[in-house]
Amino acid sequence: MTDLQYQYSGVSTYTKEKGVNSLVLAHQTEIEAVNNIPCFFWGTLTDPYVTAKCWSTIAKVVRSSFGPTPPSLRDPIVSAGTERIRFEGFSSCNGVYVRLDMKPESIDGEFIANGTTNVDFNDPMLNALNSIQKNEKVTLAVGQQDVQVMTSKTKVTEKKVTLPMRWIKGLTSVQLYLADMDLKFELNKIQTIQLFQTLPKGSVKGDFFITKRAGKFMFSTLMTADGVRIGGIHRLRLLDGVLAISEKIFVYESADKQTCAIVCEFGKMQLLMAFSPDAYRGFSGEGKALEHMTENVPVEWVYGLNSLLKSNETFDPTLLSIEHDIDFGTMDQLTSSLSSIGLLGYDLMGRSHFYRQLPFKTQRILSLNPRLKNAKKLVDNEEVQILRNEAGYVEANVKGTGVQHKVVMDHQGDRCTCEWFTAYQGKRGICKHMLAVKMLIQ
Repeated sequence: MTDLQYQYSGVSTYTKEKGVNSLVLAHQTEIEAVNNIPCFFWGTLTDPYVTAKCWSTIAKVVRSSFGPTPPSLRDPIVSAGTERIRFEGFSSCNGVYVRLDMKPESIDGEFIANGTTNVDFNDPMLNALNSIQKNEKVTLAVGQQDVQVMTSKTKVTEKKVTLPMRWIKGLTSVQLYLADMDLKFELNKIQTIQLFQTLPKGSVKGDFFITKRAGKFMFSTLMTADGVRIGGIHRLRLLDGVLAISEKIFVYESADKQTCAIVCEFGKMQLLMAFSPDAYRGFSGEGKALEHMTENVPVEWVYGLNSLLKSNETFDPTLLSIEHDIDFGTMDQLTSSLSSIGLLGYDLMGRSHFYRQLPFKTQRILSLNPRLKNAKKLVDNEEVQILRNEAGYVEANVKGTGVQHKVVMDHQGDRCTCEWFTAYQGKRGICKHMLAVKMLIQ
């Protein structure tokens, strides 16, 4: 691993046949290779009515905002590859994440290449979606520069737009929350309708919980042992358009009981909607990836792994480690690096990560995570003093603004005397002081 010698400059070379070097192919990365291919997928929808309803729900999410940020974004990410198409996006406040997973049986066409684009959902597209009937022929084309939807009545073309930086930060955090979730409830269609009939109207403050009493699901203000917390329950209204056509829904909850997700099952496709802990908190500011990014990973390794993977392909770090002779610790770092620039998503139903192909610059790892950048600065400026470092116990002083912060890591957990840790107690990722200590002792 340490005798790896090569340079990355658009075309990669390598000096041995196994290990990480096998990741770095002697040709351009896939992202660069498809730049001259205008179309990723062309074909028809096998269930156009349900697909249109799901697309309309995605449009509803990306046009909404539940925090101080006014609605301004409406640009779903569309990924085509590995016989699947995924549409995903965030509300403008970054507090609601939505994704439509279209299975192979939901589309009938040809995948010419693998790739991702980011397009507007403007009024002509919404009007076209709202007019689609159950037996209507609808053609979908996903290209590098646009997405086209063609019906018997109209043709709508949505052009590629810039992917919002805030969305990339949201993609980084939300997949970590999803990977930490477990299934809590499964509701059939009747139970789903009955549950949402108890949904409070308007913007209601305070926590609500999905609970089950006497075989019936309902929303309640009372916390129970098996209840699922919903922060900002009025956000569930975003699901109104698809509840009546869902075969069933699945309710998931994170281990810390702060976030939840609802998956609507349609047979040929699934619509996932994940909700941040509260309406005023967006996924983009959570910083959950930071704890796994304390070691420097060569940029070439990130590029090399990227060159192996296709859009929507299942990402199995254990299998990749074994196949390419990479130790598991290094693979964890590579995985975190890919996550930090929005290249990994998480499939709740399949319990696995998938690769999301996005044009990227590896410098974004630092720019998207200011805490990581600041922690590296603390280390470089020698502003971290390790007082004790022994098995099961670490104690350090870290320079702050006019004060020395104490960091302690032991069997009781990691803690710091700074304001960030005091305010969030680790629920929004570790602070820069703990991150700097971890960098120094590893």
